[in-house]
Amino acid sequence: MPEGQLIVVALGGNAITRPDEEGNVREQFANSATAARPLADLIEAGNRLVITHGNGPQIGNFLVRNDAAAAEIYPLPMEVAVAHVQGGMGYMIAQTLMNELAARGRGRVVTTVVTTVLVDRDDPSFAHPTKPIGRVLSKADAERYERNGWTLKEIKPGQFRRVVASPKPRRVLEAEHIRRAVEAGEILVVCGGGGIPVIDEPGQGLIGTRAVIDKDLASALLAGVLDADAMLILTNVDRVLLDYGKPGERAVDRMTLEQARTWLEQGQFPPGSMGPKIEGAVNFLKASTKPHARVVIGPLFHAADALAGLTGTCISKA
Repeated sequence: MPEGQLIVVALGGNAITRPDEEGNVREQFANSATAARPLADLIEAGNRLVITHGNGPQIGNFLVRNDAAAAEIYPLPMEVAVAHVQGGMGYMIAQTLMNELAARGRGRVVTTVVTTVLVDRDDPSFAHPTKPIGRVLSKADAERYERNGWTLKEIKPGQFRRVVASPKPRRVLEAEHIRRAVEAGEILVVCGGGGIPVIDEPGQGLIGTRAVIDKDLASALLAGVLDADAMLILTNVDRVLLDYGKPGERAVDRMTLEQARTWLEQGQFPPGSMGPKIEGAVNFLKASTKPHARVVIGPLFHAADALAGLTGTCISKA
């Protein structure tokens, strides 16, 4: 068994496509290269990494392209689109991390595993889609896409985003293969975009389904199966906030599992942003067999400091 802490690192999709950018391939490669530096810092410090990532901006753009080309060529089902985006983003993250490690004299191969995740066929989210994907749309664009069958949600007055089903992940089908690779000392990129959603249809077997799984929930599920030492959720905030947007807003440096559960139940963490991160943290800590297991939510470009407790919010069992 290789030495060093095993850490599941969850990158947000906005780390690769930033809100103020078009999100083209050149920009995605540049952002992936920037994200590779803090990941390489963690590896240089002796940690073993399993890297996951979101795909909200990217899958939204892919589906816009899908829709625009429908008159010229057959459209791809959403789950196949998730597979395409997972492979493309995994390629960019793996390549830029390999280049960063090579530049530091630590040449390693980083392997991307296209990952499928089992969900329940009767998950309530299929009837009530809530997960936002893609870019912000004007009212006129939203009305046009709504006529094409999209479900839209107004996030601010006059600003809309597409929402899709986001069923709870139940099982990472490649988990044992991932475990064996981790035990062999490999660096992996897995569960991209939360994984490709599949259901087990009686009499037919596994079938892809129209959905996008939350990457933090899928990452937490995998971290529990791997019995990781820590889960590191890297985002664009320094710390988790309580009473967000209210006069009493305050940052939290540390919270216990029980506090996290209580504040989640009280509605402190919105479903579309911090909620899945806290829910994932709770799920992982409940599943972990290690007393020292922890989840750290913190800024991408200070990942090593977050892991060391110098920034970010640490969630522990007690």
